[in-house]
Amino acid sequence: MNTIKTQICIIGAGPSGLLLAQLLANAGVDTMVLDRKDRAYIEGRIRAGILEWGTVTTLEEAGVAERLHREGIAHDGFELAFEGERHRIDLKGLTGQQVMVYGQTEITRDLFDKRTEEGQIFYYNVEDVTLDGLKSGDPSVGFTQNGNRYEVSCDFIAGCDGYHGVSRQAIPADILKTYERVYPFGWLGILVDQPPVAHELIYANHARGFALASMRSQTRSRYYVQCDLSDRVEDWSDDRFWEEFSNRLGPAADGLRTGPSFEKSIAPLRSFVAEPMRYGALFLAGDAAHIVPPTGAKGLNAAVADVRLLSRAFVAHYEGDDTRLEAYSAKALDRVWKCERFSWQLSTLMHQFPEGSPFEKRMQQADFHYIAGSEAASRSIAENYVGLPLE
Repeated sequence: MNTIKTQICIIGAGPSGLLLAQLLANAGVDTMVLDRKDRAYIEGRIRAGILEWGTVTTLEEAGVAERLHREGIAHDGFELAFEGERHRIDLKGLTGQQVMVYGQTEITRDLFDKRTEEGQIFYYNVEDVTLDGLKSGDPSVGFTQNGNRYEVSCDFIAGCDGYHGVSRQAIPADILKTYERVYPFGWLGILVDQPPVAHELIYANHARGFALASMRSQTRSRYYVQCDLSDRVEDWSDDRFWEEFSNRLGPAADGLRTGPSFEKSIAPLRSFVAEPMRYGALFLAGDAAHIVPPTGAKGLNAAVADVRLLSRAFVAHYEGDDTRLEAYSAKALDRVWKCERFSWQLSTLMHQFPEGSPFEKRMQQADFHYIAGSEAASRSIAENYVGLPLE
């Protein structure tokens, strides 16, 4: 048995775990990071690309925002398109804030580069991860790598290992409560090296289903259409996608430049929350504790909010103050549920539900017209989109 000692053992080397490690390193707190995959796999995952301004400032604090500011695209608003009608949500005018377009893949790469440069200890391709002593005051994490067994002796464990990770499963079933809404459709997404169809994002509700025009840069576009859960990527040729996407976007598709996609995938949609986000020495953050549908771009941003809160709590602990640790779960969950509400609201407004009745469809129309005709309603959307206060 090989023994490792550290202050914080971080399970998961995605953006949540990496950002937590960086913020703690900046404060002189020792960490080690383990993951069941390797760096190349983690960096290759295609994920979100819209950052709340609070996420941007947190990355600045971490010292990894130089390339973000050089290559990211600041957006002052976005557009809702509903059955041919269009309404722009003026983020800057309604809230004084912006959002930033910068892919999660790029954030992960920036964080990996900085942590590697600063000597972060990583263990990749680990198996058989176990969490022990969570309530004993002497927690530990066990894992196997290349046939060798390791035990990490630490003060705390940060579970940043996503929805399918082991951390949440370590909380006893009689303690853990979960809440879930599985949506009856998925998103088919593509990446294409063509300029985006518009300077800002367009969320569209069409009789045939939802569509989203997004981007990763001025020359790379990320587009989505709502699809059936039974669909396979192979069912969707590029030609079929472009025809469907153009129809759903309607007049907003004027000027759309098509081309061969170089990434295509289908993601199911779900809302999920686990409570509590702390059990003894174990603290959950990001997808390990909550999932939001991608409508509204809250997933990565909610994870960053957790990590910001948790890093401050750990630093305060080593300065002799445990009040932030004691408050972490309740405070994080308060914000999480508000993010869940917004993502659920926007998903309900913009998608076609197979079981939707004529009454429910008219409610969607009424909701859109209310938002379009009310500055207060638009401001509510804008406030949630740019991000609720982090603390």
